[in-house]
Amino acid sequence: MEQKIKIPSTNDIAYFAGLFDGEGCVQYKQYIETKKKHTGRGTRTTKVWRVTMEMSMTDKPVMEWVHQLVKCGTLKLNIKNKSPSSKPHYKNQWRWRCTHRDAYGVAKLIWPFAQVKLHKLEQIIDHYEPEYPAPNVVSLETYRNE
Repeated sequence: MEQKIKIPSTNDIAYFAGLFDGEGCVQYKQYIETKKKHTGRGTRTTKVWRVTMEMSMTDKPVMEWVHQLVKCGTLKLNIKNKSPSSKPHYKNQWRWRCTHRDAYGVAKLIWPFAQVKLHKLEQIIDHYEPEYPAPNVVSLETYRNE
């Protein structure tokens, strides 16, 4: 039996974009990372991109709806009262998070409706859809025709 994939409605996407504008966080940044695990001596440093989108709320049904809507990322419970410095009135949070190409897909989904996080979403989209291809990348079609 064939299973139909439900495409989210425009209203749902717009609602999620508004929620994400208010409660979400976008991280698009390049870091220098030091790693020991490699063949050879010493450590090596590399530049890595951190591309993440996350949103936290105490309302579990809303966060489950978000996770079902975008069909990617992880949804985890962040328990607030683990630390001795936490206050007893702190509530546990549900945190949805997606990274890299999943974040790119979500950014493309909510881009038309975003206001506050629009610039960061555009950075993610531009990262995965460069206007000009990298100069050292050869098109397979061009290579075959030569």
